[in-house]
Order: sequence, then C-alpha cells, then structure tokens
Amino acid sequence: MSFVGSSTTGSEQAQAFLLSLQNDFRNLSAETKKKNPQIKESCEEAIQKLKSAAANPQTPVYYVVNQILYPLVQGCESKDLKIIKFCLGMMQRLITQQVVDQKGARYITDTLWMLMENGIEEVKVLQSVTLLLTTNSVVHGETLAKTLVLCFRLHFTKDSTTINTAGATVRQLVSLVFERAMMEQEEFKDEPPREVNLEELKASHGIAPKGLKPCAADAFLLFQDLVQLVNADQPFWLLGMTEMTRTFGLELLESVLTSFVTVFYENPEFSFLLKERVCALVIKLFSPNIKYRTVVVPTTQPPAPHDKPYFPISMRLLRVVSILIQKYHQLLVTECEIFLSLIVKFLDPDKPTWQRSLALEVLHKMTVQPELLVSFCRCYDLKDHSTKIFQDIINSLGAYVQSLFASSQMIGGGGNLQTTPPAMIAGLPVGPGMSPQSGFFFRGVWLPLVMTFPTGQSKSIYLEMLDKLEPPTIPDGYGISIAYACLLDIVRSISLAINGPSILGEEKPIPYKNRVTEDDKTLHCQLINSSWCGLLAALTPLIDASTDEAMAECVLKSMQNYGALCGMLELSTPRDAFITSICKASLPPHYALSVLNMGYSNMNIKGSAGGGHMRAGSQDMSNQFMHQQQLHDDNQQRFPIVAVGTPLPTSSLQVGAHQGPVMLTAKNLQCMRAILHLAHCHGGILGSSWHLVLATLQHLAWILGLKPSTGGSLQATQKPPTDANSITQVMADLPVLSTMLSQLFESSQYLDDVALHHLIDALCKLSHEAMELAYNNREPSLFAVAKLLETGLVNLNRIEVLWRPLTNHLLEICQHPHIRMREWGVEAITYLVKSALQYKYEVPLKENAKLQTLLLGPLAELSSVPHADVRQRQLECVLQVLNGTGEILTHGWPLILGIIGTFNDHHSEALIRIAFQCLQLVVTDFLPAMPWRCLPLCVNTAAKFGSQMQELNISLTAIGLMWNISDYFNQNQDRLGQNVNDEASVLPDFPHTLNMPNFDKLWMCLYARLGDLCVDPRPAVRKSAGQTLFSTITAHGSLLNPPTWQAVMWQVLFPLLDKVRTASNAASSEKVDTSGNILIHHSRNTAQKQWAETQVLTLSGVARVFITKFKLLQSIGDFPRACSLLLEFIECSALSKSNEVSLAALKSFQEILYNKPINSIKGNGEDEELWNGAWRVWLNIGMESTKFSFSESDKLSDDLYIPSQAFLTALVQIFPALFQHINSQFTNDDLQKLCDVLMNAVMVPVHSDSTPYIMSTMSDSLLTPLHDGVLDCMELLQKEATTNNSTPLKTIVVSVFKQLLSFSKFACSPPYFESRKRNGPANSIEWVSMNYIPFGEKSLNVAVKLYQQTANDDRVIEGQILHEIVKALSLPLGLKYKCMSSSTWKLAVTSLMSVLHWGLPVARKHPKEFANMWNDLSDTLDKFLFPKSVCQVEDRGLDELVLDEAIDCQLIEQLRDEVLPYSGEIPHQFILKVVVLLNKGSIHSATAAAPGCETEMKLREEFAKTCFETLLQFSLLDDSENRGDNTSIQLTNNEGGVAGQLAITALLHRFEEVLKKFNDDERQSGKCPLPRYRLSEISFVLKAVATLVISMKKAPPEKVGKVAWEQLINLYPYLVDCTTTSSAEVSRSLREALLQFCDLLQPPANSIVLNGSNVTFNGLSSSHC
Repeated sequence: MSFVGSSTTGSEQAQAFLLSLQNDFRNLSAETKKKNPQIKESCEEAIQKLKSAAANPQTPVYYVVNQILYPLVQGCESKDLKIIKFCLGMMQRLITQQVVDQKGARYITDTLWMLMENGIEEVKVLQSVTLLLTTNSVVHGETLAKTLVLCFRLHFTKDSTTINTAGATVRQLVSLVFERAMMEQEEFKDEPPREVNLEELKASHGIAPKGLKPCAADAFLLFQDLVQLVNADQPFWLLGMTEMTRTFGLELLESVLTSFVTVFYENPEFSFLLKERVCALVIKLFSPNIKYRTVVVPTTQPPAPHDKPYFPISMRLLRVVSILIQKYHQLLVTECEIFLSLIVKFLDPDKPTWQRSLALEVLHKMTVQPELLVSFCRCYDLKDHSTKIFQDIINSLGAYVQSLFASSQMIGGGGNLQTTPPAMIAGLPVGPGMSPQSGFFFRGVWLPLVMTFPTGQSKSIYLEMLDKLEPPTIPDGYGISIAYACLLDIVRSISLAINGPSILGEEKPIPYKNRVTEDDKTLHCQLINSSWCGLLAALTPLIDASTDEAMAECVLKSMQNYGALCGMLELSTPRDAFITSICKASLPPHYALSVLNMGYSNMNIKGSAGGGHMRAGSQDMSNQFMHQQQLHDDNQQRFPIVAVGTPLPTSSLQVGAHQGPVMLTAKNLQCMRAILHLAHCHGGILGSSWHLVLATLQHLAWILGLKPSTGGSLQATQKPPTDANSITQVMADLPVLSTMLSQLFESSQYLDDVALHHLIDALCKLSHEAMELAYNNREPSLFAVAKLLETGLVNLNRIEVLWRPLTNHLLEICQHPHIRMREWGVEAITYLVKSALQYKYEVPLKENAKLQTLLLGPLAELSSVPHADVRQRQLECVLQVLNGTGEILTHGWPLILGIIGTFNDHHSEALIRIAFQCLQLVVTDFLPAMPWRCLPLCVNTAAKFGSQMQELNISLTAIGLMWNISDYFNQNQDRLGQNVNDEASVLPDFPHTLNMPNFDKLWMCLYARLGDLCVDPRPAVRKSAGQTLFSTITAHGSLLNPPTWQAVMWQVLFPLLDKVRTASNAASSEKVDTSGNILIHHSRNTAQKQWAETQVLTLSGVARVFITKFKLLQSIGDFPRACSLLLEFIECSALSKSNEVSLAALKSFQEILYNKPINSIKGNGEDEELWNGAWRVWLNIGMESTKFSFSESDKLSDDLYIPSQAFLTALVQIFPALFQHINSQFTNDDLQKLCDVLMNAVMVPVHSDSTPYIMSTMSDSLLTPLHDGVLDCMELLQKEATTNNSTPLKTIVVSVFKQLLSFSKFACSPPYFESRKRNGPANSIEWVSMNYIPFGEKSLNVAVKLYQQTANDDRVIEGQILHEIVKALSLPLGLKYKCMSSSTWKLAVTSLMSVLHWGLPVARKHPKEFANMWNDLSDTLDKFLFPKSVCQVEDRGLDELVLDEAIDCQLIEQLRDEVLPYSGEIPHQFILKVVVLLNKGSIHSATAAAPGCETEMKLREEFAKTCFETLLQFSLLDDSENRGDNTSIQLTNNEGGVAGQLAITALLHRFEEVLKKFNDDERQSGKCPLPRYRLSEISFVLKAVATLVISMKKAPPEKVGKVAWEQLINLYPYLVDCTTTSSAEVSRSLREALLQFCDLLQPPANSIVLNGSNVTFNGLSSSHC
C-alpha cells in the first residue's frame, strides 16, 4: 500500500498507515524498553505525534514522517541487530509507501551510511538503498551520490554475498540514474536545443554543467566519476570512495553505454564526455595490449608491470570498444577509426591467442551488421586521405586465417596449434574415443571447427568471461571457427547492403541499375574494392582446408555470391579473382596452377596507412600458392579420390607435361558444382569471366571422361584404369554433373543479348585454344564445340543475335586438319541448322526468305571445306533437312542445290553417293516446290553428277534424273511457261537464235547439259546420256517452237557429232587395264572401241531425230545444209576403222533412205541433189572401205583395217533403196563403180569374230547376208536390164553376166591374201573358202538362169557369154574332188549341161561368135571326166561314188545326144576330142590310180561302159543309126570309122596288158589272194571284153578291121589263164567273156564249112567256156 507523499493524513489510507506505524513503534518500544530506554521514549513520542497527526487530517504526511524518523535512527545506532533489523524494516516500509521526502531521505541515507561503516546488516542496507532510489526520484544530488558511494564501498567488502549484492545494486542504481535522465529527457524533448560551452566541460569538477536537468546532472556527474575511477583518478561527485577496480568500472561504463545511447546522442555534454574522456581512457588502457608482444622463447622472469595485458581489463575494454563502435561510430568517427585499427592490431600473429580471439569476437559482432559495415566504408574507405578501415578489417581477417596455417615457427608462443592431424577416417580427423570432427587441415596444420553460428548471428564466449582473472586456454580451432563465421557474415552483410533483403524473395527483382543512385553504386563498389582481396585471401585456403562438405559448401556459396556481386557492379577484377579461385579449387592444386596460370600479385592485402603490422600477413598471402605439391598430398589424404583421368593438353604446357594421371577428389567435384551453380544463377554478370568458368569446366569434363554426345550434352565414357595401383571409384553423380552442365547452357536462354555474346565469345576462345593444340596433333577437347551447339539450340528464339558469330567459328573448326575437331565442328553446324529449320518462329520460316538464307548459309559455306568427312556430314545434313523440312525451303533451294552440286573428282565415292541421294530426293519430291529460277541450277547439278568420275552408277542414275526433269517440264509446261516468261534473267542466251521463248531456253539448258554428258570419258555415261538426249528430244521435242529446232541442230546435235568424232579419233587403242575387278568384253576393251559405241549411238540418234522430225526440220531454212552435213558425218563414220561405227553409220544411212516419205522427195530439185549426194556418199563409202592393199607395213601391223561382213552387208543392202531414186540417171560408169564396190566387198576377208557370216544357218540358201545382198543387187540390175527395154540399163546385161561369173569363181578359188600367211595360209584358206561356196554356186545359178532367159539375146551372143560361162565352169569341173564342196562341181556340171543344152543350138547357128569356145569346152570336159583329183571311198562312200559316176554318165550321154549327132555343124577338132574322151573313158582303169583305190574299177565301170558303148555306137553302128542328117553322113563315116578302129585297137591292147599282169601276179602270190582293187580291175576288164566282143559282132564288117579281130582272139589264152582264180567275182566276169568267145570258135558265116569235127570243137569249146 502506498500513496502520494504530498497528501495529508486525512485520507483513509493515511489513517490506516498512521495506525500501522503506531503499532510498529509500540512494538519497537516494547523491544527497547529494557536495554534502550531512550529509544523507548522516542518511540512513545513518535506514537503521540502519529496520533496527533491522525487527529489532524490536514497534517502533511512528510512532515509526520520526518518527526518520527528519530527513533528509527536511534534503533540503528543501538548496534542491536534485532532492533536494527526492525528499524530498517520500518524505514523500508516508509520508503515503499513513498512518504519519505528529500529530507527524510537524507536522514535515512545517513543512517544507512552509518550502518555501512559499521558493517552491520549490509544486505539490508543495500536493499534499503535500492528501495530508496527506485521507489521514486526524490533522491538527487549529494544524497544520491552518497547512496551510490555506499553501494560502491559495500561492493569492495570482504563478504562475497555483500560484494555480489552490492555489485548488482551498483549496476542497478547506475542504470537507474540514467533511466531517470532518459525519462527526464523524454519529458522535456520539445524544448529547443541549448547551447553548450565545451570549454567549461573540459574543466572537470563535481558540479554539473549548466542547463542540465537534475536527473541529467546526476547522470553526468556519475558517468564522469566512473571514468575518473576507471582512470584511477579521484571522483568529483562520488565522494567517499575508498576503493574501485577498473574491471568493475569498465563493466559499469559498458552497461551505461549499451543501454542509454540516446542520452549520449541527444545531450552534447554526454557526447563530450564520450569523446574526450571515455575514448581517451580506452586508448590509455589499450596501451599494454598494443605494446605487448608474445615471444617464441619463454622466459622465467615475470614481465614488467603494465607491460603484459591483463585479461579482465583487455576483455572489458574490448567490450566497451565494441559498444562504442557499434553504437557511437557516428559520434566518434575518428575515435572509432582508432579503435578499429586497435582491434585489427589485436589480430596480429604476435599477439596472444586469447587477445586475438577476443578481437575476433568483437569483429564478429560487427560483421553481422550490414549497416555497420556500410557505415565503416562510407566514413573511412570512401573518404580521400583516410585509412581504409573496412579494408583493413577484411585484410586482417584474411591475414589471420592464413597465419593460422603458417608453420609453427611463424606463430607466437601463445598458441598451441596442432600441426599434425589426428588419425583420419574417411578423410575426417578423429582421435581415441572421438567421432569425426569438422575442421580445417592446411599445410600440415589441423584446426577443428569448435563452434558454429547461425547465419547473421554472433555469440561471444571469451568476451563474456567476466569472472575470469587469467587468460583462458583457447582451443586450437576457436580462432578459425570465429574467423570462418566472420568471413561468411561479411559476405552476407555486403550482399544485404548492396541488394537489400527484399530482393531475395522477389520473383522479378528490379534491376540493380534501376534501384540505386550513383552515390549508392559508388559506395557499393567501394565495399567490394575494400573487401575482395582480404576475403579472397581468407576464403581461398578455407576451400582447400575444409574437411567437411557443408563447410566447403558455405565457403563456396559465399564466394559465389560475392563474385556475383562483383559482376553485378561490373567490377571485373574481383569477379574474375573469385571465380578463378573457385575454378582452381575444382582442380588438383598442381594441375590448376599450370592450367589456369593466373597471377595473384594484384591481390596482396594492403595494410592501413600507418600499419606496417600487416606485412607478415601480406607476405604470407602473396605466397599462398606455394607448396602446391604438399597441398595435393594433403588433399589426397583428406578427401577420397573419386575419379582418375588424363590431363587435358593446354597451350601453356609443353608436350609431355602431366604424363601421369590426374586425380579428382570429392572436394574438386563439389567446387565444380559450385562453378556450375554460379554460372547457372549469375551467368548474366559473368562477362569475360565466362572463359575462366568454361575453361575449368572443360578440364573437369575431360578428366571425368565426359565426352560430347548428340545435341552437345556430355556423357560419361568408360575409361580403362590408369594403373593397377590407382584408387578409382565409380561415381554415381557423373550423370548429375552432366545434367548440370547441360542445364547451365540451357539457362543461357535467360541471358540478355550482351551476356549471351560473352558466353559465346568465351566458348569460341576456348575452342580456338583447342584448335591450336590440335594443330600440333595433340588430342583436343571438344567441350567448347559441344557447348556452342548446346547454347545455340536453346537460343533459337533469337537466332539472329547469335547465328553469325556462332556459325562463323564452327566453320573455322570444320576446316581444321584434326579429324575429331572437324567431326564436332560439322556436327554442331549440321545439328544447329536442322534444329533451326524445324524451330517454330513468330514469322513462319517458309515466308522468311532472309532467315532461310541466314540459316542455310553456314551449311553452304561448308562446301568450301576441303575435307571429305566434313562434306559428307554436310550432305547427310542436307538429306535430313530435305526429308524433314524440304517443303518449306522456298527460298533456300539455290543454296541447297549449290551444296549438292559442289563436289569434285577428289571427293570419295561415299560422299558423292550421299550428295546424289539428296539430288534424287529433290528431283523426286521437291521439283513442284522449287521456284522456277532454280530449275536451270537443278539441271546443271544433275548434269554435274552425270559427269562425276567416282561412281558410274550415280552418273547413270543422274542422267535418269534429267529424264525425270524433262518429264516435269513436260507435265508442267503451262505453269512453267507462264512463270518463266515473267523473268528470264537466270536463263542462258543461245547465240544465233533470235527471240527464243524462255520455256524453250529451259529445254535447251537440259539438252545442252545432256549433250555435254554425251562426250563423257566413260562409255556407259555417254551411252545413257545419248539415249536420254535423243529420247527426250523425240518425246518432248514437239513442245519446242520450230525456230528453236535450229538451235537444237546447230548448237546441240551437230556440235555433239563433231565432239564425239574428235574424241573418238583421239582415243587410245591400248587395252583398258581392269586390274581384275571386272571382265570387259573384247569388243570394249579399248577406249577407241568404247568411243565407237558412242559414235554409233550419237549418229543413230541424230539420224533418228532427222527421220522423226523430218517434216518439221524441212521447214527450217538451212535444212539442205543440215542434211549434207549429216551425210558428211555418216560418210566419215562409215569410213571409220571401227566396224561398229562404220556399220552404225550405214544403218543410219539406211534408215534415212528407207524412212523418208516418198511424197516429200518427188519432183523437187533439192531432193534430187540430195539423192545424188547420197549416191556419191555411198560410192565413196564403198570405194574407200573396200579399197585396201597389203603393203609391207601392213604385213607387220596388227592394225590393218578390214571392214566387217555386217558393214559390207549393210552397205550393199543400202543400194536397192538408193537405186530406186537414181536409176533414171544410172550409167555404165556408175555400174562399173558399183561392180567394183561389190567385187571388193565380196573379196574382203572374213575375221575370226565374224564366223557367223561364213556359213549361215538361218536359211536354206547357205548364203551370208553380204552375198545375199550382193546377189540381190545383181538381180535388181538384172531385173532392170531385162524388163524395161527403154532404160539405159538394157545395155548392162553383159556386165552383169561377167560379174556373176566372177563371183561364181569364188566357190573354188576364194580370194587369198598374202598377209594371212602370218597366221598360217592353210588354216586361213580353209575357213575363208567355206564362205564363198554358197555365194559362188548361187552366182552360178543366177548366171545360168539369166542365160536361159537371154541365150538368144544379141548382146549375150556378141558378148560370148556362153564361152565365159564355160571358162568359169572350167575351174570347178577341173578341180572336181579338189573342190572345197562336192556341191560345187556337181552344180558346175549341171550348169554346164544346162547352158550347153540352151547354148549349143545357138552356137551351131552362130559358129563365128562361138569359134573360140570349143577348145575350152573340150578341155573342161576332159578335166572333169578324168580329174587329177582322186576320191577315196572312205571320204565319200560307195553311194556317193555311184552317184558321181552317174553324173559322168549323164554328161557322156549329153555328148552322145547333143554333140555327136551334130558333128557336121560342130568343129571337127572338137569331135575328135570328144572321141578321144570316149575312148579314154572306155579304157580308163584304176590301175593308174594310187594304190588302195580298190573300188575304182567297180565304180567307174558304168562310166566306162557308157563311154565304151557311146564310142562303139559312134564308131561301129550302122550309118543309119549314127547319122543326124544327110550332110553329116559322109563326115561320120570317113572320120568316125578311122576313129572307131583306132579306139578298138587301143582297147584290145589295154585289155591284153591287164590280163597278162593279173595272171602273173596271181601266180606269184601263191595262196595269198590279190588285193581287192586288183580283183575289181580284172573283173571290169573281163566284162569290157565281153561287151567289146558283143559290139564287134554287131558292127558292120567294114567297121571292124582284121587287126582288131586278131587282137581279140589273142586275148583268149589270157582268159583261159584266168580260170585258175579263186575269186567268185572274177569267175563270173570271166564266164561272161568266155561265153562271148563261143561265136568266135565257129567259122564266120562267109567262111568254108569244114567237117563236123569243127563243129564238135566249137561246141566243146563253148561248153568248156
């Protein structure tokens, strides 16, 4: 219960309070009545006063209370504890009831002071003081000071309870004093500012400055004395202080400075105290800490006083400094600069560890406050000529961190760094009974992480050790733990200061430039410039040193964020430095140093203006990358090796460096992920740092074995282990890393254009480096190329921005000599082009000609790359583009066709094949989609494929495509004609042809290209092109305007003929070397023969065009000239030494003659001239082709040209068609030339390859086509000569006869050529002669038939044709069995008999004209009937011989019937020769033949019999039987008798010789029979004897002379001798002969008859016979 002290006693509360007091005094009175009566009396007096006051309601309570305090004071003085306690209790109640005024408070204070001095109830005293001051604010000034001194003095008593209670009371009361001042300040805050005289303030005394309110004055005086006390000076206001410690005073100062900041900011007097007194005090007290240095070698002597810092004071000083810096830096700018510098010095390596740890805790408190750091930077670093405090702070942290990892010799003796790490398990340090602990291990120094802090919060340990008097032992890892937290918080605070907290949660944050002023940016840049060196120097080793993944992750994240800030502020140097540091951490130390090759001289930490104390740290930092091999070893100990790979060659390394494997740890990959994250999240601000990032990622990807795959992503490849001892571990997160890599470049789609160009430039630079390496044949990395591809693919929406720089570089790669570089260069280009063409743009690609050209441009530029593999990939891409997006390439066809057609003969077959596939697809599917302007290019491209030399099938198919193109022209003639007429600038001009329609020009392009292909070096191409050209002209030529045909003829066809002729003449005749790959027919085994085929095709094609388009061509003005030129080509070709060419020329000639319309050539002078020209051409061909001679040079040459039978046949077959047009003008001279041609043609020898012409099996005539044609010509002439009397050809029949007879001679005497002896004349004659037999025989037949028709013709008689026939027949009849064919002489004899049958009557009528014939006829008959050739039975057989004999008999019979009867009309000499023949035939025997012809007599006996009978008939028969008419009787009798007698005598003489020889041989042979032919001979003789006897008997007596009978009778003994023969055949013949002798045994009819004995003799003789 309390009430306001100013109230009176009349209130109910006051009455109750008064009553309570009365009771208390009564109790006190009762207690003191025995021992302290004076107190009792005072109590009673007080009771009375209370009663009086209670009775007087208007009595003030303060007045009453002041009157009753005396008993209480007396009680406290009594030294009776019970009474003292009771009195103090009553005082406390009075205070609690707020009934004590200032006077009363003074009394109470004095009482309490007395108790304090006496050491009585010290705690109660302190309680009472507390109540006195806290219950209200009546205590001021001296009273207040006395109460405070009382508490101070109690604080320094010996009782710990009192000390602690007093300490707490002092702290409470000091705070209370300032709280009153704050309340007072708030109460009077509206008053205007007052003026302060700083000079008065400088004079220290116990009077408060004027103008301060009471509470403020108390606080001022109190604070002033606290400073005095801490400074060991006497107080001005707190009088009575006997003892004071600096530690307690510093704690009180800290408490005041911490809690009452506004008092100091809003009261200049307090600000003055702060600046002038507190700061000076702090600086003074810092002196021992500053001057003290740890020494390496400990000493046993204690340091001098004040030399060694005292931990409690140092710690409290730093707490005060921390408060001053944090809360009063705006008031104390200069002072804070000093304080911060002092703190920085505390971090020096030569300071005690605890001192450094305290300084770190202070710094940590500050680093978590972004606004504080900003303030430092603004107040110091941003000012000119000012110490860069913020930079020093950061640098000191960096130096501190590095100093921790320095060798133990560089560290003061105050630390106990553990230089040897504990045992390692899975890379983490442990000890006995310890679990793995996080920490840092660097350069052989192990520092565990002993504390962790929440982000943005600080927690001090040693700054809170207020009860410690001695420096605590600092764990090894404490300093690094705090420094680690400080560094992370600094980065966080800088980030917050620059970006602000709100940016973290915004989806679309405002760009930095749009949300800051220029001053802000300047400040932010200074923040970075002041901090980056130190942060980098500190964080870089922490990455390597951290043993825990989470710790490393925090460091890496901080570095990422910091690097991003640098990039955002466009500070490239710090950005690159931080990125480089992360990059180096991702690679093994020695590898990173050699690969990145980055200097850090610009990163040395700069000390403050006056601080040389940083030198050691700076030196250490400048050498931070020393001992790289040691770091590498450390890393291998601490972190598991997760990958082993080969080093990527770089330009900075010599060949051969880094031969060993490169090992990556988990830490390396963690850093790699950090790089990926940095680039992914902050790619827009990397700028030129992209090169660092990408270079590192490239090396990591190489080491990890990540190789490019489709689309540019990287895939893991299986690698063989480097060696057996290497530690390898299968990494499950390789796909994750690959995905992160891909995501990094996928995120490039969110970069702005500038940032995207930075990325592309960096990739290009990397790629250039790889290219340079590849030039030295070192395996390059394809990372950059693959990622260029990946970047391009995700940025197709802004294709114009990146296309040219991207593809230009890829084109450079495609030209690289290293195959792997080229492969991926072209892979990237082709993949990009395909993807870009398939991308859906805002403006459809089909309508965007510029974009089509842009996209296809790089693909087209690949055509200039000389490497075949690049060209092949280019063409594969074209094929895929055509298959995928061909329908939209409306404007890109020139480029596509240009790509397809850009090849040469150096390119491979595979390349040309795929290029041709593209063209096939274009022609097959996309001609309708192609603008007409591209059609000439399409034709030219197809023609180029036709002319390529690599693959024949492609050339042939390309020609087929040209046929397809022609079909397209034909089917779309209306549309094309309309489009082409719009603009014809792309079409070529054709000279000498005016106003050619553009559509015709399109056709002419096609024809011209096909014409070029017709003279290709390869025969198959020429053939196909020729066929296509002429087929196209034939099929679609009707689409051309008539004037265009002139261009077709003179610019396509005739030039083609000329080119083919020229090439053919120049072609080699050497055999083609096929190298065993393919068999070539002998007819095509030389280039000359192959060109011959082309000549054939071309000439026949042109001729066919003339035939099919004859009417159209006839309308052209120069048609006659064209025809003449064509005939000239035909003549030239026909005279070619190639049988094939010449034959084809004739066939073309023949086709032209046979197919020309008849009605177009009648009655036209030009046509007559044309036919005459054709006849001249034919004659020239015939004369030149068949005129050949075998000179000595020819005999030695194998190139002798002899026209083939087919050629000659065709030549001959042309004549009938030609003759019908020239017969009216045909002369004898023409006939002679014709006969010369025909004769020469027939005489041309036949080659072995023309054997089908030797013996035809296609007809019964057995004639070759040539011979048949020749005979057809002869029959045509014969027909003309015999049917039309009015024609001049009537006179040529004699020439026809002679020519036919000349031909007939070939049956027996074929042409024989001396040059053939090289190959053997026998063989050549054998196979050549067979060829002429049917021809000669047929010629003979024709001649005979013609003679039958014309035998009575005067010209035939005058021409002595019969004589010519006989002479012609003389040869085969004379050869007879020597003829190559028996049919020849048989036909000859038949023909002879036939012509004699028709000719002898004529000859008898015209003896003069036939006078010369008879001798030849007789010779012919003699040679035939008695040939010199001998026939063997084995050769012909008996039946054939019998038939031959029958023929002979027929001829004898014809002589008998048609000659001998007219002997009077026939020359006598011829008749005698006939008789001689008959005689010769009748006695002809096989004895004259060669031995072995056993059957000759048998075979010839019929002939002999016929001759014999004819002879006998002619010589022995009656005149009546032998005469033909009256005029011949006498001649016959006279001359015939003599001849007959001579014949009989000769026969008998011959018979006698044979019989005699037979008998002699048989006797000598003994039992051995004679040869068969001897038996046959004797048998024939015996039969002839019988016949002769019969004939002689029948003949008139005058016809047979006596000598003949005597000779006959003389034969009888020989006949008798023959009876001993054992041959049955001889016996039969002998019997017949002897039987005829029976008449001779009787006397003749006119002789004298003797006695009967004669008869008996005759009879006996007859019977004996």
